[in-house]
Amino acid sequence: MPPLPQTLLPLTAALAIAAFTIATGTHAANSEQIAATTGSWPVIVDEDDAPDGPLVINGCELKPGASCPGVDLSHADLRGAKLNGADLTGAKLLRANLFGAELKGADLSGADLRGANLEVAQLQGLVARDADSTGANLDYTRLAGADLSGANLTVATMEAAWAPKAKFVGATFVGTHMMETKFYNADFADAVMEDSNIPYAIWEGVHMENCTGCPVDW
Repeated sequence: MPPLPQTLLPLTAALAIAAFTIATGTHAANSEQIAATTGSWPVIVDEDDAPDGPLVINGCELKPGASCPGVDLSHADLRGAKLNGADLTGAKLLRANLFGAELKGADLSGADLRGANLEVAQLQGLVARDADSTGANLDYTRLAGADLSGANLTVATMEAAWAPKAKFVGATFVGTHMMETKFYNADFADAVMEDSNIPYAIWEGVHMENCTGCPVDW
């Protein structure tokens, strides 16, 4: 491209200066308009929004030893909650997220745990008799000494759960995933087990009297 004639250079420079001035003026005008509208520039400050003290849902103060029979905690985010010894009998925990929660010695008898996520939860000594745990996630949980007698564990998943001396008397296991679950000396008397996935599960010392479908030849 040939160079511009010398006579056009001053005109080109003038046009460039004019364009820059207009652009700068427009930016300044916009800035003044925003400042006039908002009164000041917004300041973003990181704050800890977590409330002080235990979480309270539907009047239930969720803490160790809480007494909240029948409380509705459906879909609640309770990850890591410490509820050891809590009375949650008959509670509604439909699809609640209890990932990594501590429920040692808690009572969830008759609770609705359908679709609840209890993965890696600490459930030693838990009592959940007749609880509906259909589709619940109990993978990698600690269930030593827990009592889930009469519980419905249809299509629940319990992969690699640790459940020595746990009670599943009269419980229902239909399509339940129990790969690598350890059931040392657990009680499956009168339980029903159908179409469940149990590869590498350990059944050493398990009581299976009158159990339908239990691996009695293990």
